[in-house]
Amino acid sequence: MSRMEDGNIPKLYEAFSDSFDIGAAVNPRTIIQAGDLIAKHFNSLTAENEMKFVSVHPAEDTYTFEAADKIAAFARENNKKLRGHTLVWHNQTSDWLFQEADGSPVSREKLLDRLKSHIDTVVKRYKEDIYAWDVVNEVISDEGSGLLRPSKWLDIAGPEFIAKAFEFAHEADPKAQLFYNDYNESNPLKRDKIYQLVKNLLEQGVPVHGVGLQAHWSLYSPGLDEIRAAIEKYASLGLRLQLTELDISMFRHDDLRSDVVSPTDEMLELQERRYEAVFHLLSEYRNHIDAVTFWGAADDYTWLSDFPVRGRKNWPLLFNESHEPKGSFWRVIKQTSLS
Repeated sequence: MSRMEDGNIPKLYEAFSDSFDIGAAVNPRTIIQAGDLIAKHFNSLTAENEMKFVSVHPAEDTYTFEAADKIAAFARENNKKLRGHTLVWHNQTSDWLFQEADGSPVSREKLLDRLKSHIDTVVKRYKEDIYAWDVVNEVISDEGSGLLRPSKWLDIAGPEFIAKAFEFAHEADPKAQLFYNDYNESNPLKRDKIYQLVKNLLEQGVPVHGVGLQAHWSLYSPGLDEIRAAIEKYASLGLRLQLTELDISMFRHDDLRSDVVSPTDEMLELQERRYEAVFHLLSEYRNHIDAVTFWGAADDYTWLSDFPVRGRKNWPLLFNESHEPKGSFWRVIKQTSLS
């Protein structure tokens, strides 16, 4: 048990100091409940929900920055980098943005004016704190041949809203690194669509600096060959890459069991092997990858508990519910001595 004593546990981000930053998504509760763990092991933070549109801009003339400010203050106090998440998304966006007072849809011009005002206000507020923004989040369709998912953004503003968001963000903070961010990013069909979107933006001269691979993966998928192919395809655009929301679920996507109350030894061993293989692969591409951010810090709090099965716990991270390193942590640390 000696290696489990805190003084003998290497700092995760320091172990990868020659490769990439190691981040965690946080919220006002976790920076209190897991503040020591976060401060020790991560050198980059992302607000889980607190900088999304509905959180900071619930009404046209109302901004609510209190929760986001707490996270920015925690990052400053602990000398952590901070990523902004996210400026444009089809979810968690206030309804008023798309409507006139009578409930009718706004014009394209008014929507883009409101977006510019929102981006100016939010990005400039955190200009000294945030070095990178997930500017546009999840606009690619998962199925079929169509490129963009249906959304109010697309209905009202047309596909140009994507380029406009990047342009507005760049105007608000010319120094910030600007990312397109999406999930299922290693699925070949969606990978090629993401690549095409970003390539088109670059050809138009849009200020896109990186691709965010959300990396909400499981013990079973995607395959390492698919991850490798995605990294190489995005990197071929000459952009920086970040894994922005990494976690490794214990369950297949279609596994809807509700009777698993704790991870089995087999599940933990599979997760250890999976994390080991993933970080071995990521270390190969450290010249292209600037940061790997986990979507959470420890298993006591993860968005995957209750999703997609209400009442079911999940254990997708490197630290257990007591904030102790799991076997997966030690397998990941081992990669730093091999690379």
